[in-house]
Amino acid sequence: MKKYIPNGITCLNLFSGCLGIVYAFQGELKYASLAILTAAIFDFFDGLSARVLQVYSDMGKELDSLADMVSFGLLPSVMVYQLFLLAPQVGCLKISAFIIAIFSALRLAKFNLDVRQTENFIGLPTPANALLVASLPMIIADENACLTSWILNPFFLLGFSVVMSFLLIAELPLLSLKFKNLSVSDNLLRYSLILSSLILLVIFRFAAVPIIILVYILLSIIQFRLLK
Repeated sequence: MKKYIPNGITCLNLFSGCLGIVYAFQGELKYASLAILTAAIFDFFDGLSARVLQVYSDMGKELDSLADMVSFGLLPSVMVYQLFLLAPQVGCLKISAFIIAIFSALRLAKFNLDVRQTENFIGLPTPANALLVASLPMIIADENACLTSWILNPFFLLGFSVVMSFLLIAELPLLSLKFKNLSVSDNLLRYSLILSSLILLVIFRFAAVPIIILVYILLSIIQFRLLK
């Protein structure tokens, strides 16, 4: 039975994404954000359980990508689309939200075929991008007037969708949070990222998420420059 455990967790990831899409279309963006967070937790544990139980399978790999496409591709696009609807003078710009779904699909297809991504990532992982999108409604809910006016600017949302879509498929080596052991020397940058993320979240709350993504990219650049 243990070989079915990771796939069961992956299905919970997919279920969370489906619920999130329902919430997003109902305008309940805070709950949609929580659905992305829940899906990300399941996504972490399905891979962890597969490694611990040593039950890798091609089906699990494909199922994981399909679940990620819903939870971290389509759901973020629907959320950005709903944010466009809250912005003034949107016009046809709102359909640009769905380039996130398109490039997420390209990212996941590339990941499945790219043998270079067994230990680290090339391009921004879809869960990281989805968590960044999930932070936007939470920042608005914190009633930060300055940040809210930025987020609900249609040109910001357009630029955000384009830039994040590019990062999904960029030839940019990025750090994976897969721990082979708990050694500090072997995982110094991973521990640094986790610690700095916790500190930033305590200080800036949800507004810390964009900063954390930037720190993640910078630490990855440092690691791969050192390796080079």
